[in-house]
Order: sequence, then structure tokens, then C-alpha cells
Amino acid sequence: MGDELLIYGSYGYTGALIAQTAVEERLSPVLAGRTAEKVERQATDLGLDHRVFSLQHPEVVERHVGDFDAVLNCAGPFSETAEPTYSACLRAGTDYLDIAGRIEVLEEIADRDRDAEEADVTLLPAVGFDVVPTDCLAGYLHTQLGSATHLTLAIDGLGTFSPGTVKSITEGLSTPGAVRQDGRLRTVPAAWKTRRIDFGQGSKPAVTVPWGDVSTAYYTTAIPNVETYASVPEYVPPVLRGTRPLAPLLASRSVQSALKTLADAVVSGPTAEERARSVSRIWGEVEDDEGNRAAARTRTPDTYDVTARTAVEAVRRVLAGEVNAGFQTPASAFGPDFPLEFEGVEREDVTEAIAVGSAAERD
Repeated sequence: MGDELLIYGSYGYTGALIAQTAVEERLSPVLAGRTAEKVERQATDLGLDHRVFSLQHPEVVERHVGDFDAVLNCAGPFSETAEPTYSACLRAGTDYLDIAGRIEVLEEIADRDRDAEEADVTLLPAVGFDVVPTDCLAGYLHTQLGSATHLTLAIDGLGTFSPGTVKSITEGLSTPGAVRQDGRLRTVPAAWKTRRIDFGQGSKPAVTVPWGDVSTAYYTTAIPNVETYASVPEYVPPVLRGTRPLAPLLASRSVQSALKTLADAVVSGPTAEERARSVSRIWGEVEDDEGNRAAARTRTPDTYDVTARTAVEAVRRVLAGEVNAGFQTPASAFGPDFPLEFEGVEREDVTEAIAVGSAAERD
């Protein structure tokens, strides 16, 4: 192989942050995407090489990714871009990373574990905020209670959105909920459970959401029961329950297309100043069959800034040969303390306070 790193989808909001961070960290990635004008302009501005290709023709994708040691896929929606990219990487012997967070995409990649081991290829998805801080918090909690059979994770402060993030949310409208029960994925309605959680500033209402850890945390910890929550305003849970009958309509191709077009038109992504003011908080708890519990919280800077830093560092370590072949999660690849290596990320044990919001209401 010649070059080390190809960033595909480099000119999207998150991809551009990652490319800029890579340059600041003295990497020289080759930028790529399907729109020539955008790739060319970005590559010129950053002083990098570039390539232009779509993911429609497997032999073309394989030829391009085969020239690199690793590919970082930043092109959403990952339900469309992940499979053709990681499949080409497996055929070419190229390590694959992405910033995906959708459960079904992560499950598909996990299913290729044996293929990756045989090809001596690392498959490492979700190296951004989806799901590095949450996956590593799950891994940490498992070290505190190795007998845990239930894991709950919750997120507060997802206040900034890029067009790609909004599109991913749009795709999830037709399948609004998922949990893991006894090791198996289970689809559940929107706001299936509601509970109050203390993220460090008093308890807030939170509802179940299909966060990527329903997939990754299971592979990280082997805990068979996983639920993920997001904080919401007080009025949101009944509204979400009231919209359940609309799921089939929201899943239609025409509605999905219209909503994604709207996202491109009205969502530009947060400014640097908005990101600087943004903070996210994560809460996690594990419990075993005897009723023993452990809980902890993590505080991070803005989700996009975290993604740019963790994705670039993940790539650096993969290129250095520090990650085993096969399917990996962030915590299995780098350990549960990985997020603490980045400025502004803090973790605290709160096991003594887990009585707050310990009961969930199901609907």
C-alpha cells in the first residue's frame, strides 16, 4: 500500500472537522467523496491530495481503498455508505473505521468479525461521540461490577446538530426504539420507558432512545440487558407516545426524502462559538441479579469536537498497529479510560447516589 489514510465523506460538517483536526495532528490524509467540486476545494484549502468516487460500483471502491492502510468513513447516512465501504476494505485488506451510531449498521459490522480476522483487517466503527464516551463508560462500569446483568446509559446535552445528524435522526423515525434483552435486540415504541436521572445538576426526565450502545456496549461488556436514554423536556414523553401511530408514514420514502432535503436546506451545523459553549453529560449504571449496583457520570465538551478528536486518535492508533484485527468497539480497542485522554472530559463515580431515579416507568 502507498498512502496511510483515506477520509471518505471529508467535506460534510463532521468530516471537515475531522480532516482539519487530522492536519493539526500532523497526519496527511487523502480526502475523498462523490462530489468533485467539494473535495477539490477542501483539498486545496488544506494542502492535501484528493480522490473522487461514488460507492455505487464495488470494484471501483475496492481499487481506491486498496491503496490505503486505513479508511475513515464519515459519509452518511451510514445505512447506505457503511456496507459498500467496509466490504471493499475486507476484500482489499484495508482497516476500516467510521463514525456511525445506528444500531443496525453496528450489528452488520459486528457480524463480519470472523471475515475481518481472516483478512487481518480491523473493523472499528463508532469512533466519534457515537459511541466513544458511552461505550467506554459502559466498559468502566463493568470493571466496577463484573457480575452485572443490566446496563443503563443516558445522555444529556445533545444540543448541537449537523445536517448529517438530523438525517440520521430522520431515518430513525420509523424504528424509534430498541433495547437489548437477554442478549437479543428488541424493537420497542418511542419513549417506551421514562425515568428521572441526575446528570449532576438535579434529576431530569429521560426516555429510551435507540443509541448505538444497545449494540456496542453488549460486545464491550457481554452484559445481556442494555437500555439507553436521552434527557428531554417535561412535555416531550407524552408527545412522543402520541406520535407512535405516525411511524409508518414517517418511514415512507417520500417523507424521508423530503425531511432529508429540508435538513440540508435549514441545518448548517453549530459554529465554533456554539460548540465551545456546548457540554454533554452521560450517566451510567450497572446492576447484577443480587441487586448490587455501580454508577458513574462522564462530562464532555461538544459532541462534534469530541468526535473530531477521538476519530483522529483512533485512526492514529490503528495505523500504528495498536488494534487487533476483527470487529472492535472503542472500549475493546482502547480501554475504558480512552475518553479521559482528551481535554475537557471528566468522569466521576456516583454509586452512592444511584437511588435517584432508580425506577423506570414503562409505557
